[in-house]
Amino acid sequence: QVQLVESGGGLVQAGGSLRLSCAASGRTFTNSAMSWFRQAPGKERMLVAAITWSDGSTNYDDSVKGRFTISRDNAKNTVYLQMNSLKPEDTAVYYCAANKLAIIYNSAALYDYWGQGTQVTVSS
Repeated sequence: QVQLVESGGGLVQAGGSLRLSCAASGRTFTNSAMSWFRQAPGKERMLVAAITWSDGSTNYDDSVKGRFTISRDNAKNTVYLQMNSLKPEDTAVYYCAANKLAIIYNSAALYDYWGQGTQVTVSS
């Protein structure tokens, strides 16, 4: 059974930092893409950052470029999202998602596995 377990969310002041972790288990993700999405109240789930497990290719939404960094630890089967210079508009539930193929999709509907989500709240 595939499991994605997120951790690291919380409350932080604007300008602060958080690091989210997504621990994956249950299958081999070597040929997969792993992504972080976020969903704010009343808004659609949107892609924040993504990485392909095999070669580490990355993709970022323009709103987080230069502030967020996605990375992976193959030995730990874990993907991270380092979030710096946080803004109140970054407040959302952040979800880890995995795709069976090493293809980064913008659409949440095309991902095969999801974590339960972790709340990130940035106060002004």
